[in-house]
Amino acid sequence: MLDPFPPPRWLQDLTTPWAASLHLYSLPYHIHEVILAFAFYQLIHSYLSPRLSRAFFPRLYSELPPRTQLNWDIHVVSLVQSVLVNAVALWVTFADTERKEMTVYERIHGYTGALGLVQALAAGYFLYDIIVSIVHIKLFGLGMVFHGLSAFCVYILGFRPFVNFYAPTFILYELSSPFLNIHWFLDKLKMTGSKLQWYNGMTLLVVFFSCRLVWGTWQSFVVYADMWHALKHYRSSSTSPFLKGVETNAPIFEVRDGALCTNESCLQANAEIARFANYYIEEGLPQWLPMVYVAANLVLNFLNYYWFSQMIDAVMKRFREPAAKEDKIKPPQGSDLVLDAAEKLRQEEGYCETGDGAEQALLSTGVQAAEGDALNKRRS
Repeated sequence: MLDPFPPPRWLQDLTTPWAASLHLYSLPYHIHEVILAFAFYQLIHSYLSPRLSRAFFPRLYSELPPRTQLNWDIHVVSLVQSVLVNAVALWVTFADTERKEMTVYERIHGYTGALGLVQALAAGYFLYDIIVSIVHIKLFGLGMVFHGLSAFCVYILGFRPFVNFYAPTFILYELSSPFLNIHWFLDKLKMTGSKLQWYNGMTLLVVFFSCRLVWGTWQSFVVYADMWHALKHYRSSSTSPFLKGVETNAPIFEVRDGALCTNESCLQANAEIARFANYYIEEGLPQWLPMVYVAANLVLNFLNYYWFSQMIDAVMKRFREPAAKEDKIKPPQGSDLVLDAAEKLRQEEGYCETGDGAEQALLSTGVQAAEGDALNKRRS
């Protein structure tokens, strides 16, 4: 499937030399989308979110502390980005017929323009994330900077191209993010504990478990297996004395003659899969690349399981009250359990993605200071 937004020729030519020096061979075909995505997210953060928020919530937004206003704007960007990138990823998953026909080796080295578009949108967002984290490093800390850098590097490495097939697969982790952002906004809108927040919380828990734990774990094993097959193929080919000087990686791409195509776009899309095949001739798959990808994927999966364990722990706390108080405690209600779990997820994941932990620390410090002032007044 071709990229519906081809780059301007001058920008492609300008980008090609330095992209080739970094082995990011498909980046010149998507650099405009990375730049536009970054500019779009920054426009929302700096201009659209503050103005629209003051228009729709004039009193509430204006009364928020500057730190919370900043976090509000970041959550608006996160909400827009997660909805946009999920919509594009789902569209590519179902519409990209060339992606569906990729072999096990093509899933590692193959390329389509539509998959590059998904990676470009993600890379543009994490570029925005890095800059916001650096500008406000005193509020968010170094952790947020490293989080953005790590995610940006993973998506940029996809422009070698590398595992382009899995770009929409793992982007679908973000299906839970819109509901997480909505949960945060409902708290700020003083709708904590409302039916709307409960329904949103139920959806959040189901989608998080389904997409990040079930779907994410399964697809992680699939991509590990594909990378292992690719490494074995390169080793067996490169160590054979009969294949010295031969295009060792050429056989990983199937020959597609486009016999079933009825138009020029179809022919181009079929040829596009092996567009960067020549860059893998006698070069193979560098071992460090799968290692970096696996390490990043394992960290992400670990965080997902950790966050889900914290959600379960938040629910179970309602059943761990001392036996002496058992007769005085009302049985836990389903709505309370759901909201507890959703709130715990917001705190844990939000700390990593939007620096909510810093906000909580500042708020708790402010509460403690206010309580201390009140105590001093009573004593005087």
